[in-house]
Amino acid sequence: MSETREAAYGRLTGATDAPEVEAKNGLRHMVSLSMTKVADGLIDPKLVLSWLAGSLGVPAAVVSAFVPIREAGALLPQILLAGRVEAMRRRKWAWVAGAVGQGLAAAAIAIAALLLEGIAAGVAIACALAVLAVSRSLASVSYKDILGKTVAKTRRGAVTGMAGSAASFAVLGFALLLIFGIGQGPDQKTGPVVLAIALAALLWLAAAAVFSTVEEKPSRPEDEGPVWDLTPLRDDPQFRRFILARGALTVTALAPPYFVMLVGGQAALSGLGALLLASSAASFLSSYVWGRLSDRSSRLVLALSGFVASVFMALAVALERLGLAASVWVVPVVLFGLMVAYHGVRQGRSVYLVDMSPADARASYAALANTLIGGLLLAVGALGGVLATLGPVVALAGFAALSALGGVLALGLDEVEAE
Repeated sequence: MSETREAAYGRLTGATDAPEVEAKNGLRHMVSLSMTKVADGLIDPKLVLSWLAGSLGVPAAVVSAFVPIREAGALLPQILLAGRVEAMRRRKWAWVAGAVGQGLAAAAIAIAALLLEGIAAGVAIACALAVLAVSRSLASVSYKDILGKTVAKTRRGAVTGMAGSAASFAVLGFALLLIFGIGQGPDQKTGPVVLAIALAALLWLAAAAVFSTVEEKPSRPEDEGPVWDLTPLRDDPQFRRFILARGALTVTALAPPYFVMLVGGQAALSGLGALLLASSAASFLSSYVWGRLSDRSSRLVLALSGFVASVFMALAVALERLGLAASVWVVPVVLFGLMVAYHGVRQGRSVYLVDMSPADARASYAALANTLIGGLLLAVGALGGVLATLGPVVALAGFAALSALGGVLALGLDEVEAE
Protein backbone atom coordinates (compact mmCIF):
# COMPACT_ATOMS: atom_id res chain seq x y z
CA MET A 1 0.00 0.00 0.00
CA SER A 2 2.80 2.40 0.91
CA GLU A 3 4.60 1.68 -2.38
CA THR A 4 1.41 2.41 -4.32
CA ARG A 5 0.94 5.63 -2.38
CA GLU A 6 4.51 6.74 -2.98
CA ALA A 7 4.24 5.88 -6.67
CA ALA A 8 1.04 7.91 -7.04
CA TYR A 9 2.59 10.85 -5.22
CA GLY A 10 5.69 10.59 -7.39
CA ARG A 11 3.65 10.66 -10.61
CA LEU A 12 1.67 13.68 -9.45
CA THR A 13 4.61 15.73 -8.17
CA GLY A 14 7.59 14.44 -10.13
CA ALA A 15 9.23 13.33 -6.87
CA THR A 16 11.47 10.27 -7.15
CA ASP A 17 12.76 10.15 -3.58
CA ALA A 18 9.92 11.42 -1.40
CA PRO A 19 9.75 9.62 1.96
CA GLU A 20 6.64 7.64 2.80
CA VAL A 21 5.38 10.13 5.39
CA GLU A 22 5.57 12.98 2.87
CA ALA A 23 3.69 10.91 0.29
CA LYS A 24 0.92 10.23 2.80
CA ASN A 25 0.73 13.84 3.85
CA GLY A 26 0.91 15.15 0.29
CA LEU A 27 -2.01 13.01 -0.84
CA ARG A 28 -4.04 14.07 2.21
CA HIS A 29 -3.30 17.68 1.35
CA MET A 30 -4.56 17.06 -2.18
CA VAL A 31 -7.78 15.39 -1.04
CA SER A 32 -8.56 18.01 1.62
CA LEU A 33 -7.76 20.96 -0.63
CA SER A 34 -9.77 19.48 -3.49
CA MET A 35 -12.85 19.26 -1.30
CA THR A 36 -12.47 22.79 0.03
CA LYS A 37 -11.87 24.18 -3.46
CA VAL A 38 -15.01 22.46 -4.74
CA ALA A 39 -16.90 23.98 -1.82
CA ASP A 40 -15.46 27.41 -2.66
CA GLY A 41 -16.74 27.06 -6.22
CA LEU A 42 -20.19 25.98 -5.13
CA ILE A 43 -20.64 28.97 -2.80
CA ASP A 44 -18.71 31.67 -4.71
CA PRO A 45 -20.02 35.04 -3.38
CA LYS A 46 -19.19 36.85 -6.62
CA LEU A 47 -21.48 34.54 -8.57
CA VAL A 48 -23.50 31.94 -6.70
CA LEU A 49 -24.50 33.87 -3.58
CA SER A 50 -25.20 37.05 -5.52
CA TRP A 51 -27.50 35.17 -7.89
CA LEU A 52 -29.22 33.38 -5.00
CA ALA A 53 -29.76 36.62 -3.10
CA GLY A 54 -31.28 38.24 -6.18
CA SER A 55 -33.70 35.33 -6.52
CA LEU A 56 -34.70 35.75 -2.87
CA GLY A 57 -35.43 39.45 -3.30
CA VAL A 58 -32.49 40.69 -1.24
CA PRO A 59 -31.89 44.44 -1.76
CA ALA A 60 -28.95 45.27 -4.01
CA ALA A 61 -27.27 47.27 -1.24
CA VAL A 62 -27.00 44.11 0.87
CA VAL A 63 -25.91 41.93 -2.04
CA SER A 64 -23.11 44.38 -2.90
CA ALA A 65 -21.57 43.75 0.53
CA PHE A 66 -21.11 40.00 -0.01
CA VAL A 67 -17.80 40.10 -1.88
CA PRO A 68 -16.11 42.64 0.44
CA ILE A 69 -17.24 40.62 3.46
CA ARG A 70 -15.87 37.41 1.99
CA GLU A 71 -12.58 38.75 0.62
CA ALA A 72 -11.57 41.27 3.29
CA GLY A 73 -13.00 39.11 6.08
CA ALA A 74 -10.74 36.26 5.05
CA LEU A 75 -7.62 38.44 4.97
CA LEU A 76 -7.78 41.23 7.53
CA PRO A 77 -8.06 39.09 10.72
CA GLN A 78 -4.99 37.03 9.90
CA ILE A 79 -2.49 39.26 11.65
CA LEU A 80 -4.54 38.85 14.85
CA LEU A 81 -4.53 35.07 14.49
CA ALA A 82 -0.88 34.49 13.54
CA GLY A 83 0.51 34.64 17.07
CA ARG A 84 -2.08 32.20 18.35
CA VAL A 85 -1.34 29.78 15.53
CA GLU A 86 2.41 29.98 16.11
CA ALA A 87 1.83 29.16 19.79
CA MET A 88 0.24 25.83 18.83
CA ARG A 89 2.31 22.66 18.85
CA ARG A 90 0.31 21.09 16.01
CA ARG A 91 -1.05 23.79 13.77
CA LYS A 92 -3.17 21.46 11.66
CA TRP A 93 -5.90 21.83 14.30
CA ALA A 94 -6.22 25.51 13.40
CA TRP A 95 -6.89 24.49 9.79
CA VAL A 96 -9.36 21.82 10.91
CA ALA A 97 -11.23 24.36 13.06
CA GLY A 98 -11.34 26.77 10.12
CA ALA A 99 -12.76 24.11 7.81
CA VAL A 100 -15.44 23.13 10.36
CA GLY A 101 -16.38 26.80 10.78
CA GLN A 102 -16.77 27.22 7.03
CA GLY A 103 -18.91 24.11 6.82
CA LEU A 104 -21.25 25.27 9.57
CA ALA A 105 -21.50 28.74 8.03
CA ALA A 106 -22.36 27.26 4.61
CA ALA A 107 -25.07 25.14 6.24
CA ALA A 108 -26.49 28.30 7.83
CA ILE A 109 -26.60 30.00 4.42
CA ALA A 110 -28.50 27.07 2.92
CA ILE A 111 -31.01 27.12 5.80
CA ALA A 112 -31.48 30.89 5.45
CA ALA A 113 -32.17 30.47 1.73
CA LEU A 114 -34.83 27.88 2.48
CA LEU A 115 -36.60 29.77 5.27
CA LEU A 116 -36.14 33.50 4.60
CA GLU A 117 -36.67 36.07 1.87
CA GLY A 118 -35.92 39.70 1.24
CA ILE A 119 -33.73 41.72 3.56
CA ALA A 120 -34.00 39.09 6.33
CA ALA A 121 -32.42 36.50 4.03
CA GLY A 122 -29.76 38.99 2.97
CA VAL A 123 -28.74 39.89 6.53
CA ALA A 124 -28.68 36.22 7.57
CA ILE A 125 -26.53 35.28 4.58
CA ALA A 126 -24.19 38.22 5.20
CA CYS A 127 -23.74 37.26 8.86
CA ALA A 128 -23.07 33.61 7.99
CA LEU A 129 -20.67 34.75 5.27
CA ALA A 130 -18.77 36.80 7.84
CA VAL A 131 -18.34 33.67 9.99
CA LEU A 132 -17.23 31.74 6.92
CA ALA A 133 -14.70 34.45 6.05
CA VAL A 134 -13.14 34.54 9.52
CA SER A 135 -13.01 30.72 9.57
CA ARG A 136 -11.28 30.81 6.21
CA SER A 137 -8.85 33.33 7.63
CA LEU A 138 -7.87 30.88 10.37
CA ALA A 139 -7.39 28.09 7.83
CA SER A 140 -5.35 30.31 5.55
CA VAL A 141 -2.98 31.67 8.19
CA SER A 142 -2.17 28.16 9.37
CA TYR A 143 -2.00 26.36 6.03
CA LYS A 144 1.22 27.70 4.56
CA ASP A 145 3.16 26.77 7.67
CA ILE A 146 1.67 23.24 7.67
CA LEU A 147 2.45 22.85 3.98
CA GLY A 148 6.02 23.99 4.56
CA LYS A 149 6.47 21.48 7.39
CA THR A 150 4.95 18.45 5.63
CA VAL A 151 5.79 18.82 1.91
CA ALA A 152 9.23 19.50 0.40
CA LYS A 153 9.91 22.84 -1.29
CA THR A 154 9.99 21.66 -4.92
CA ARG A 155 6.69 19.77 -4.61
CA ARG A 156 4.39 22.28 -2.91
CA GLY A 157 3.14 23.86 -6.11
CA ALA A 158 2.29 20.48 -7.58
CA VAL A 159 0.31 19.52 -4.46
CA THR A 160 -1.81 22.68 -4.44
CA GLY A 161 -2.06 22.81 -8.24
CA MET A 162 -3.32 19.25 -8.47
CA ALA A 163 -6.00 20.01 -5.90
CA GLY A 164 -7.10 23.04 -7.91
CA SER A 165 -7.41 21.08 -11.15
CA ALA A 166 -9.30 18.20 -9.52
CA ALA A 167 -11.73 20.56 -7.81
CA SER A 168 -12.34 22.62 -10.93
CA PHE A 169 -13.50 19.51 -12.77
CA ALA A 170 -16.31 19.06 -10.24
CA VAL A 171 -17.32 22.74 -10.39
CA LEU A 172 -17.30 22.49 -14.19
CA GLY A 173 -19.96 19.78 -13.92
CA PHE A 174 -22.05 22.05 -11.68
CA ALA A 175 -21.76 24.86 -14.23
CA LEU A 176 -23.00 22.58 -17.00
CA LEU A 177 -26.00 21.57 -14.87
CA LEU A 178 -26.88 25.24 -14.46
CA ILE A 179 -26.41 26.07 -18.14
CA PHE A 180 -28.68 23.25 -19.30
CA GLY A 181 -31.18 23.70 -16.47
CA ILE A 182 -30.87 20.12 -15.23
CA GLY A 183 -32.65 19.72 -11.88
CA GLN A 184 -34.32 23.11 -12.16
CA GLY A 185 -38.05 22.87 -11.52
CA PRO A 186 -40.52 25.27 -13.18
CA ASP A 187 -41.53 26.87 -9.87
CA GLN A 188 -38.38 26.50 -7.80
CA LYS A 189 -35.35 28.01 -9.48
CA THR A 190 -33.17 28.20 -6.39
CA GLY A 191 -33.31 24.48 -5.58
CA PRO A 192 -30.10 23.41 -7.38
CA VAL A 193 -28.12 26.31 -5.93
CA VAL A 194 -29.31 25.71 -2.35
CA LEU A 195 -28.49 22.02 -2.74
CA ALA A 196 -25.01 22.94 -3.99
CA ILE A 197 -24.42 25.14 -0.95
CA ALA A 198 -25.52 22.32 1.35
CA LEU A 199 -23.07 20.03 -0.45
CA ALA A 200 -20.34 22.63 0.10
CA ALA A 201 -21.04 22.47 3.84
CA LEU A 202 -20.58 18.69 3.84
CA LEU A 203 -17.38 18.94 1.81
CA TRP A 204 -15.80 21.35 4.30
CA LEU A 205 -16.63 19.02 7.17
CA ALA A 206 -15.22 16.03 5.27
CA ALA A 207 -12.05 17.98 4.45
CA ALA A 208 -11.59 18.73 8.14
CA ALA A 209 -11.82 15.02 8.93
CA VAL A 210 -9.21 14.10 6.30
CA PHE A 211 -6.81 16.89 7.23
CA SER A 212 -6.93 15.87 10.88
CA THR A 213 -4.98 12.73 9.86
CA VAL A 214 -2.00 14.70 8.48
CA GLU A 215 1.16 13.65 10.35
CA GLU A 216 2.59 16.96 11.50
CA LYS A 217 5.67 17.13 13.67
CA PRO A 218 5.01 19.24 16.77
CA SER A 219 6.39 22.74 16.65
CA ARG A 220 8.30 24.23 19.53
CA PRO A 221 5.71 25.98 21.71
CA GLU A 222 6.22 29.70 21.58
CA ASP A 223 4.64 32.62 23.29
CA GLU A 224 2.16 34.46 21.14
CA GLY A 225 3.97 36.87 18.89
CA PRO A 226 3.10 40.55 18.84
CA VAL A 227 -0.34 41.24 17.45
CA TRP A 228 1.06 43.78 15.00
CA ASP A 229 4.38 42.29 13.96
CA LEU A 230 5.52 44.63 11.20
CA THR A 231 9.11 43.40 11.21
CA PRO A 232 8.98 41.79 7.73
CA LEU A 233 7.52 44.98 6.25
CA ARG A 234 10.25 47.09 7.86
CA ASP A 235 13.26 44.85 7.33
CA ASP A 236 12.58 42.84 4.17
CA PRO A 237 12.53 44.86 0.92
CA GLN A 238 11.58 41.80 -1.11
CA PHE A 239 8.54 41.32 1.09
CA ARG A 240 7.51 44.92 0.47
CA ARG A 241 7.87 44.45 -3.28
CA PHE A 242 5.89 41.19 -3.11
CA ILE A 243 3.06 43.02 -1.32
CA LEU A 244 2.98 45.73 -3.98
CA ALA A 245 3.01 43.18 -6.81
CA ARG A 246 0.32 41.03 -5.23
CA GLY A 247 -1.75 44.12 -4.42
CA ALA A 248 -1.71 45.22 -8.07
CA LEU A 249 -2.62 41.70 -9.16
CA THR A 250 -5.78 41.63 -7.03
CA VAL A 251 -7.50 43.07 -10.09
CA THR A 252 -7.51 39.57 -11.60
CA ALA A 253 -10.01 38.58 -8.90
CA LEU A 254 -12.07 41.78 -9.16
CA ALA A 255 -12.40 41.90 -12.96
CA PRO A 256 -14.81 38.98 -13.79
CA PRO A 257 -18.04 40.80 -12.79
CA TYR A 258 -17.16 43.57 -15.25
CA PHE A 259 -16.91 40.97 -18.02
CA VAL A 260 -20.46 39.92 -17.17
CA MET A 261 -21.57 43.56 -17.43
CA LEU A 262 -20.28 43.65 -21.01
CA VAL A 263 -22.85 41.04 -22.05
CA GLY A 264 -25.76 42.21 -19.85
CA GLY A 265 -29.24 40.94 -20.54
CA GLN A 266 -28.49 37.25 -20.30
CA ALA A 267 -30.73 34.98 -18.23
CA ALA A 268 -29.42 34.95 -14.68
CA LEU A 269 -29.01 31.22 -14.31
CA SER A 270 -27.34 30.68 -17.68
CA GLY A 271 -25.07 33.66 -17.02
CA LEU A 272 -24.08 32.18 -13.68
CA GLY A 273 -23.38 28.84 -15.32
CA ALA A 274 -21.30 30.42 -18.06
CA LEU A 275 -19.04 32.27 -15.64
CA LEU A 276 -18.63 29.20 -13.46
CA LEU A 277 -17.85 27.17 -16.58
CA ALA A 278 -15.15 29.62 -17.65
CA SER A 279 -13.62 29.72 -14.19
CA SER A 280 -13.65 25.97 -13.57
CA ALA A 281 -12.43 25.09 -17.06
CA ALA A 282 -9.57 27.56 -16.72
CA SER A 283 -8.64 26.16 -13.32
CA PHE A 284 -8.87 22.56 -14.52
CA LEU A 285 -6.60 23.17 -17.48
CA SER A 286 -4.11 25.50 -15.84
CA SER A 287 -3.83 25.09 -12.04
CA TYR A 288 -1.63 21.99 -12.10
CA VAL A 289 0.57 23.48 -14.84
CA TRP A 290 0.90 26.75 -12.95
CA GLY A 291 1.74 24.78 -9.81
CA ARG A 292 4.56 22.87 -11.49
CA LEU A 293 5.90 26.05 -13.07
CA SER A 294 5.76 27.75 -9.67
CA ASP A 295 8.05 25.07 -8.29
CA ARG A 296 10.58 26.22 -10.89
CA SER A 297 10.04 29.98 -10.56
CA SER A 298 7.01 31.41 -8.76
CA ARG A 299 8.39 34.88 -9.52
CA LEU A 300 8.04 34.34 -13.26
CA VAL A 301 4.61 32.77 -12.81
CA LEU A 302 3.42 35.92 -11.05
CA ALA A 303 4.88 38.15 -13.74
CA LEU A 304 3.55 36.12 -16.65
CA SER A 305 0.09 35.88 -15.08
CA GLY A 306 -0.05 39.63 -14.62
CA PHE A 307 0.88 40.31 -18.23
CA VAL A 308 -1.55 37.70 -19.58
CA ALA A 309 -4.40 39.09 -17.48
CA SER A 310 -3.60 42.59 -18.70
CA VAL A 311 -3.74 41.43 -22.31
CA PHE A 312 -7.14 39.78 -21.93
CA MET A 313 -8.65 42.72 -20.07
CA ALA A 314 -7.35 45.06 -22.77
CA LEU A 315 -8.74 42.67 -25.40
CA ALA A 316 -12.17 42.84 -23.78
CA VAL A 317 -12.02 46.63 -23.93
CA ALA A 318 -10.99 46.56 -27.59
CA LEU A 319 -13.75 44.11 -28.53
CA GLU A 320 -16.34 46.27 -26.81
CA ARG A 321 -15.08 49.36 -28.63
CA LEU A 322 -15.33 47.46 -31.92
CA GLY A 323 -18.89 46.36 -31.16
CA LEU A 324 -17.98 42.66 -31.05
CA ALA A 325 -18.57 41.95 -27.36
CA ALA A 326 -22.24 41.11 -27.92
CA SER A 327 -21.36 37.99 -29.94
CA VAL A 328 -22.35 34.95 -27.92
CA TRP A 329 -18.89 33.32 -27.67
CA VAL A 330 -16.63 36.36 -27.55
CA VAL A 331 -16.76 37.39 -23.88
CA PRO A 332 -16.76 33.80 -22.50
CA VAL A 333 -13.58 33.06 -24.48
CA VAL A 334 -11.86 36.23 -23.30
CA LEU A 335 -13.05 35.57 -19.76
CA PHE A 336 -11.53 32.09 -19.94
CA GLY A 337 -8.14 33.67 -20.74
CA LEU A 338 -8.46 36.02 -17.79
CA MET A 339 -9.32 33.15 -15.45
CA VAL A 340 -6.28 31.18 -16.60
CA ALA A 341 -4.16 34.17 -15.57
CA TYR A 342 -6.07 34.52 -12.29
CA HIS A 343 -5.26 30.94 -11.32
CA GLY A 344 -1.62 31.60 -12.20
CA VAL A 345 -1.60 34.54 -9.79
CA ARG A 346 -3.12 32.36 -7.08
CA GLN A 347 -0.56 29.59 -7.52
CA GLY A 348 2.43 31.91 -7.89
CA ARG A 349 1.67 34.12 -4.90
CA SER A 350 1.05 31.14 -2.59
CA VAL A 351 4.24 29.28 -3.50
CA TYR A 352 6.37 32.45 -3.51
CA LEU A 353 5.26 33.47 -0.02
CA VAL A 354 5.94 30.01 1.43
CA ASP A 355 9.36 29.74 -0.22
CA MET A 356 10.52 33.27 0.62
CA SER A 357 9.47 33.16 4.29
CA PRO A 358 11.86 32.05 7.05
CA ALA A 359 10.89 28.61 8.29
CA ASP A 360 10.18 29.87 11.80
CA ALA A 361 8.06 32.83 10.68
CA ARG A 362 5.85 31.55 7.88
CA ALA A 363 2.64 32.17 9.78
CA SER A 364 3.68 35.76 10.61
CA TYR A 365 4.67 36.46 7.01
CA ALA A 366 1.42 34.98 5.71
CA ALA A 367 -0.69 36.86 8.22
CA LEU A 368 0.96 40.22 7.58
CA ALA A 369 0.88 39.73 3.81
CA ASN A 370 -2.79 38.76 3.77
CA THR A 371 -3.80 41.57 6.11
CA LEU A 372 -2.05 44.14 3.95
CA ILE A 373 -3.56 42.62 0.82
CA GLY A 374 -7.00 42.77 2.44
CA GLY A 375 -6.58 46.51 2.82
CA LEU A 376 -5.24 46.92 -0.72
CA LEU A 377 -8.10 44.81 -2.06
CA LEU A 378 -10.63 47.15 -0.47
CA ALA A 379 -8.79 50.13 -1.96
CA VAL A 380 -8.58 48.60 -5.45
CA GLY A 381 -12.20 47.46 -5.21
CA ALA A 382 -13.25 51.00 -4.32
CA LEU A 383 -11.25 52.30 -7.28
CA GLY A 384 -13.02 49.79 -9.51
CA GLY A 385 -16.37 50.94 -8.16
CA VAL A 386 -15.52 54.55 -9.03
CA LEU A 387 -14.35 53.58 -12.51
CA ALA A 388 -17.47 51.45 -13.00
CA THR A 389 -19.63 54.57 -12.73
CA LEU A 390 -18.10 55.45 -16.09
CA GLY A 391 -18.86 51.97 -17.44
CA PRO A 392 -17.27 48.51 -17.31
CA VAL A 393 -14.93 49.37 -20.18
CA VAL A 394 -13.26 52.12 -18.16
CA ALA A 395 -12.94 49.85 -15.12
CA LEU A 396 -11.37 47.07 -17.19
CA ALA A 397 -8.95 49.50 -18.81
CA GLY A 398 -7.80 50.66 -15.37
CA PHE A 399 -7.50 47.07 -14.16
CA ALA A 400 -5.45 46.14 -17.24
CA ALA A 401 -2.93 48.86 -16.38
CA LEU A 402 -2.70 47.71 -12.75
CA SER A 403 -2.24 44.09 -13.79
CA ALA A 404 0.62 45.03 -16.10
CA LEU A 405 2.19 47.01 -13.24
CA GLY A 406 1.91 43.94 -11.03
CA GLY A 407 3.74 41.90 -13.65
CA VAL A 408 6.57 44.41 -13.81
CA LEU A 409 6.90 44.46 -10.03
CA ALA A 410 6.97 40.65 -9.92
CA LEU A 411 9.84 40.57 -12.41
CA GLY A 412 11.94 42.49 -9.88
CA LEU A 413 11.48 39.90 -7.14
CA ASP A 414 14.31 37.56 -6.16
CA GLU A 415 14.30 33.94 -7.23
CA VAL A 416 13.53 31.86 -4.14
CA GLU A 417 13.07 28.32 -5.49
CA ALA A 418 16.80 27.93 -6.26
CA GLU A 419 17.91 28.87 -2.75
